[in-house]
Amino acid sequence: MERHVIINIGRQYGSGGKAVAERISAALGIPVYDKELLTRAGKESGYGPEFFSRRDEKRSFLNLGAIFGSGREGNVDQNYLSDSKLFQIQSEVIRDIAAKGSAIFIGRASDYILRDMDCLDVFICAPLEARQARIAQRRGVSPDEAAAEIARMDKTRREFYNFFTFRNWGEAANYDLCIDSSVLGIEKTAEFIIAFGRSKGLI
Repeated sequence: MERHVIINIGRQYGSGGKAVAERISAALGIPVYDKELLTRAGKESGYGPEFFSRRDEKRSFLNLGAIFGSGREGNVDQNYLSDSKLFQIQSEVIRDIAAKGSAIFIGRASDYILRDMDCLDVFICAPLEARQARIAQRRGVSPDEAAAEIARMDKTRREFYNFFTFRNWGEAANYDLCIDSSVLGIEKTAEFIIAFGRSKGLI
């Protein structure tokens, strides 16, 4: 593609956000970055990717000393690397990828990190019942267990996003488009996002 296209996708857990991103990727020929960001961040920072994976889109409230300046931020002790430093490293990776070419970023507050660039910012949601059914089927758990996992993951993502962006996760004002994936289904939702992005001149 000639155009430099950046799409940031926030998503409720179980809404099919990753599946939608993959459909958009296939249609436009643009790479999707999700877990790959953790591997790259780990390599570039000197910390192992598994360390980033354990704290993916999470805040470690045990590290308040590092956040408020105990003088040990960035210490070689991996267990003490502050949340702020982790976010900085991952942000640098996201900005580097976005500067070099078209990309679709899933989560990780990429809409905020790239707020000074021309991006299509999308938030994908779905009713709890639809998300329960998706997670129960995917994980092989009961609807009640799926609901508990959804509540935990949404809370984790909300706390991560709100803390680092000073915004409210999932609030419509933060995005170009908020869409319920249960209305059109995964494939049609992806098509709708592409059509919307083209109408705005961002795709």
